[in-house]
Amino acid sequence: MITCFIRYEIDPFKVEAFQEYARNWGNSIPRCGADLIGYYAPHEGSSTTAYGIYNIASLAAYEEYRARLAKDDEGRANYEFAKREQFIRSEDRLFLRLASAPHAPLMMP
Repeated sequence: MITCFIRYEIDPFKVEAFQEYARNWGNSIPRCGADLIGYYAPHEGSSTTAYGIYNIASLAAYEEYRARLAKDDEGRANYEFAKREQFIRSEDRLFLRLASAPHAPLMMP
């Protein structure tokens, strides 16, 4: 399993548009074969940095997922929404493998 981290630079005056874009992926990404962890919008600190994070089995599975996503009606509509509204200034993808597992259970005081 690998995790895709997408780092977005967004327009700080269009955070709400990014949040709509993020919510729109909630159905398409899982339907097309990736395990969506979530999208994260600015809250405190930087007003221009956002993230999308999901797990996928392998880089080969990622390529298959991207092909399905490109054919998905909701996915295509969301890409068009981002293009039309221009709230994404740039995005970078990074694929990482979890190295610290297994983790101890969270202990609450």
